[in-house]
Amino acid sequence: MKIGFIGTGVMGTGIIKNLLGAGHQVTVYNRTKTHAKAVLTAGAQWVDSPQLAATGADVTITMVGYPQDVRDVYLREDGIFAGAQAGSIVVDMTTSTPALAAELAEKAHAHQLQALDAPVPGGDIGAQQATLTVMVGGDQEAYDRLTPLFQQLGQRVNYFGPAGNGQHTKMANQIMIAGTMTGLTEMLVYAKAADLDLPQVLATLSSGGADNWSMDTYVPRILKDDYTPGFFAKHFLKDLRIALQEADRMHLDLPATRQAKQLYETMVDDRGLGNDGTQGLIKIY
Repeated sequence: MKIGFIGTGVMGTGIIKNLLGAGHQVTVYNRTKTHAKAVLTAGAQWVDSPQLAATGADVTITMVGYPQDVRDVYLREDGIFAGAQAGSIVVDMTTSTPALAAELAEKAHAHQLQALDAPVPGGDIGAQQATLTVMVGGDQEAYDRLTPLFQQLGQRVNYFGPAGNGQHTKMANQIMIAGTMTGLTEMLVYAKAADLDLPQVLATLSSGGADNWSMDTYVPRILKDDYTPGFFAKHFLKDLRIALQEADRMHLDLPATRQAKQLYETMVDDRGLGNDGTQGLIKIY
């Protein structure tokens, strides 16, 4: 397929490389061209705007940072909607708001396009190894058409219904991850204070009921003093804020998630560690 891709960050880079490896023709745009060097070296083609990335593409995919970035690349004068051809599909893989996903789907339909929101948990390793989980909302026909493509990026692909429901599912995922991130952090703080052998603790917990993806992925990095982002803490804080906004809208009280948000606010807003990976939470203890 001819694919336009906007966003060559940690996640986007791994996804683009897998698309290229599967034989697709990928044209990319990013705010900073130097950050696209890895995918350009791998065979992607560069253009100077989201409009040009979408022009002639069968599918245009976005993977950017924040909801305002999503809105910008779709709606600005030289944005995706200015270039996407009728009958093509737009896919936002950014973790964004359900309301924005629904709004963009409505605008896509006005341009005779189909739209999907398809956020993906799995971090940098999942993106690199094509083991992401793809959570999809939007046009069912578009989902059916793109399922083979999604399967080239992830090990599980699920459709959840109308536009915005992919984002709701990602919020459920982030609520769960919030608990595992605070759990692994406080587990390490406790185990260190008790003067336990930390690698042995990890090996033991990983073989029992405490095992979880966050612990298996991030504790080895912490033990090596590696805080490079598999997923930026600033983006995780953005996700937790969205989750709690949606919870408020549904009249839900999620005290554990609220506490996790406050901890990440301390890390990101107070300590200025937003460009660390989520495992950097341990630095505030």
